[in-house]
Amino acid sequence: MRICVIFNPAARGNKARRFRKFLNELSQQCALKATTGPGDARRFAQAAVATGYDIIAAAGGDGTVNEVLNGIGDEPDGFAKTRLGVLPLGTVNVFARELKIPLKLESAWQVLKRARETKIDLGRADFLDNGKPQSRYFMQLGGAGLDARAIELVSWKLKKTAGPIAYVVAGFQALAEKQPRIVISADGKKIEGELALFGNGKFYGGSFHIFPEAHLSNGQLDVCVFPKVNVPTLLRLAPGFILRQKFSEQRIRRLRAEKFEMTSDLPAAFELDGEWAGNLPATFSVERQKLRVVVP
Repeated sequence: MRICVIFNPAARGNKARRFRKFLNELSQQCALKATTGPGDARRFAQAAVATGYDIIAAAGGDGTVNEVLNGIGDEPDGFAKTRLGVLPLGTVNVFARELKIPLKLESAWQVLKRARETKIDLGRADFLDNGKPQSRYFMQLGGAGLDARAIELVSWKLKKTAGPIAYVVAGFQALAEKQPRIVISADGKKIEGELALFGNGKFYGGSFHIFPEAHLSNGQLDVCVFPKVNVPTLLRLAPGFILRQKFSEQRIRRLRAEKFEMTSDLPAAFELDGEWAGNLPATFSVERQKLRVVVP
């Protein structure tokens, strides 16, 4: 079994430093590909598929996993040829938590070596970039409106020290801007609001059950829409978010579909797996049980 691990040698934080100390041991058991800039992980992953690696593992946070995921998808039949692995080194590690992959590096590595596989749904976003059609895959979640804008504004230093709270702080910063009105259309139904989140799995922003009925292999995406986003709304929601409490269903609207479209009245960005991805309008869909993932 051939394993390729893709990682960022310049990553900061205690987990990244621990990983670098683990490199000598890993180098004897797998191929290591160190990135030097944006896009490297995606290119390395595509090349690893073409070279015939059985498992391509992303050592990093959800953004790194997403980049590796898209690299696998860039190679023809990439998802059929190889499996995605995760060594969670990020601040939040939503996907690893969803799959119950250990957050401790040594334990996560043992999971990779055992190579137990499951198949999950693969999310896909289709949109335009400067008039050209684009597609991007995601494994866990996405959002549009305040969510994506907060990701652009989040402080790296606060993220490392306070984790998910950093996104709450950035959310308040984003409130200084006029909020777009986002419309979600699916199966003849429409819902709208100022913040739209969608999930392939249950978790968002850590171990927060934003999508309690979602499942990684049910062939559908769950959408959670907040009709109004303002300071009073965030003040009501922030304590429950931080304390991992369930949202009041009276304050949100939900939709579940295999495919849906998002549009907005003002320019609005969207994010995938915690990383800025593009701008609305966009169509989001799911390809059932297309992604092979190494799990405990």
